Amino acid sequence: MPLTPLDIHNKEFNKGFRGYDEDEVNEFLDQVIKDYEMVIRDKKELEARVSELTEKLNHFTNIEETLNKSIIIAQEAGEDVKRNAQKESKLIIKEAEKNADRIINESLSKSRKIAIEIEELKKQSKVFRTRFQMLIEAQLDLLKNDDWDHLMEYEVEPIFGETEEAKS
Repeated sequence: MPLTPLDIHNKEFNKGFRGYDEDEVNEFLDQVIKDYEMVIRDKKELEARVSELTEKLNHFTNIEETLNKSIIIAQEAGEDVKRNAQKESKLIIKEAEKNADRIINESLSKSRKIAIEIEELKKQSKVFRTRFQMLIEAQLDLLKNDDWDHLMEYEVEPIFGETEEAKS
């Protein structure tokens, strides 16, 4: 156990035959007591300062650990968001490609149907034109027929009541 200033102050020395000057020893001991008290005070102040700084260091170490954990969590969350965004973008692209393929296929199918309908309308138009032409030619043949001339030569005899009335 270390000496205390009180231990130094209470220390008694045996007197010898030609010993040291008592006043000088007491003066020296008083100076040692003062210096020792000052050293103890300084030591206590330094211990308090070390304790305070240790608390601050622990506090900042805790903050650093918390920040490091927060950074790691933020990085992981960022990576998760990035992965999820990439997955979602791939799904959106796949869905868009499916829709585009579907639209293209539907358009091609409609285009084929329209082309078939156009060909059918062309055929029907040719048939109609041919029939119409045949009809007109048949009608022209009827007009050009000599039977018309023969009908013009035919004379109708007047009916009795008409001729007399016509005369009056």
